Amino acid sequence: VQLQASGGGLVQAGGSLTLSCAASGPPGARYPVGWFRRTPGKEREFVAAISWDSGTTYYTDSVKGRFTISRDNDRNTVYLQMNNLKSEDTAVYFCAANLYNGGSLYYSRTYDYWGQGTQVTVSS
Repeated sequence: VQLQASGGGLVQAGGSLTLSCAASGPPGARYPVGWFRRTPGKEREFVAAISWDSGTTYYTDSVKGRFTISRDNDRNTVYLQMNNLKSEDTAVYFCAANLYNGGSLYYSRTYDYWGQGTQVTVSS
């Protein structure tokens, strides 16, 4: 599986961005996908995740109420809608797919494939 993250950019605080994570392969992906972010000098941080059927979503506390994760399995694409962005959201955002490991979706070690990252910069 190859993942392509896109949609990052520069936005003012309070603004919005939507990130996309497109996966290779035939339509109808049946695996969970997560978003993580990383800032210089910090560990990669969990942001959000979604089950393969969109039945369950997960968020880190700092983005609850502001970010929404969703997916379109016919397009093999997962989205991260980010509203009311804050300067502390500035990071490189990565999407990841969990195909084989049944561990918690909150942990990066659970994921088997990673996209290349897209930069989000929020100016205050």
